[in-house]
Amino acid sequence: MTGHGIVAYACHLPRHRLRHADLGAALGVRSGSGSRVAASFDEDSTTLGVEAARRVLTGPPGAVFFATTSPAYLDKTNAAALHAALGLGRDGLAVDLAGSARSGTGALLAAAAAGGLAVLADVRTGLPGSADERGGADGAAAFLFGRPDEAIAEIAARVSVTAEFLDRWRLPGEAASRRWEDRFGLESYLPLVTEAGRRALKEAGVTEPDHVVVTSPNPLVARRASALFPARVPAGRLPGHAGAADAGLALAEVLDRAAPGESVLLLAAADGCDALVLRVTGRITHGRQARPLAAQLAAGRDVPYATYLTWRGLLEREPPRRPEPDLPAAPPSARSQAWKFAFTGSRCGRCAFAHLPPARVCKGCGAVDAMEPLPLSATRGTVVTFTADRLAYSPSPPLIDVVVDFDGGGRYTMELADASPAEVAIGMRVEPTFRRLYTAGGTHNYFWKVRPVEEER
Repeated sequence: MTGHGIVAYACHLPRHRLRHADLGAALGVRSGSGSRVAASFDEDSTTLGVEAARRVLTGPPGAVFFATTSPAYLDKTNAAALHAALGLGRDGLAVDLAGSARSGTGALLAAAAAGGLAVLADVRTGLPGSADERGGADGAAAFLFGRPDEAIAEIAARVSVTAEFLDRWRLPGEAASRRWEDRFGLESYLPLVTEAGRRALKEAGVTEPDHVVVTSPNPLVARRASALFPARVPAGRLPGHAGAADAGLALAEVLDRAAPGESVLLLAAADGCDALVLRVTGRITHGRQARPLAAQLAAGRDVPYATYLTWRGLLEREPPRRPEPDLPAAPPSARSQAWKFAFTGSRCGRCAFAHLPPARVCKGCGAVDAMEPLPLSATRGTVVTFTADRLAYSPSPPLIDVVVDFDGGGRYTMELADASPAEVAIGMRVEPTFRRLYTAGGTHNYFWKVRPVEEER
């Protein structure tokens, strides 16, 4: 049906986990077993989107469509920061689709129609003790659409229906969504899901889909709709509702398991319903993401409930007794965009000395303006020394500084994320991760940190 198919995909789940048992014990409520995926204090929808997107790109995608319900900025294009962090230069369209969970499928359909990259990312916040807090999830997924002869999955049909009713909403400036009674939303959604799903299957010529995925902010919809469209292959495990990223995470989980020739019915019910029927091609065998969603979901490190609430701004605690960082200035940020956003250093073309940050004059041989770009965002390194600084300003102290020797050359002092002082060690393998260092004066200061390499921990 469309001239573009999915040629690559990847998802990213933050490493922190909030255990339901800890949540229940703190609030004195029944919360069940398991845990929710939680973004760290230095992660937002933009940084999560970068982590997913950089795993699928091998060159400029043409256009970037970024979907989220939790934009880091309003009245500013968040996709522009993502575009810069991916090192895409100036060419191409980068645009936000924001405001509701339906933005996720909007980005998918836009990228499928025009070709390009769809990035779906969200940080979901619920009030303490709410179903959104317990059943939400933070995460991101990215899908690159390209030529049909290179596709791992083709879109065979798509149907969209829309209706206006009040099921979930959030006023500007509010931290968490409001919800009407779930049964009301179920009665409104089921006819829409039924219509969109049946029409899409008929258009695709599919009688019984192999995989069926239903996503919705209303938990009752997914349960009931799954019974309306039975699948041949049982559904996999998902992290919880992830807002605009939910449909992307669900689709990524299916592509992790689907066999060549199988069909996928994706039903995304949010302020209507978008139904997509996809056919998996033989290229899926070599086109799956390197680290499946199930493996990412099984990993993780626990975070205390009080710390989680502080990260989300729902528990106000005494700040560090240190001067807060200065407001990031626009001119130097613009001048150093390749370094600040894309983590690109320089290498001397004469003696091969690596410079971090980039320099005009070589420290090795003294050559002037003989540098070549040295991209490092995908380069791992080794910790050669470290310190845990309990005096420096940090929203989540202590701040751990590590000196990293990058593979292939280059040494730099960076902040270590997703680890405690007890976990860091000389010789630890680390990899760059795009994070928000701090926010001052309403301006986010983005840069790169390093985190432990998961498979080598």
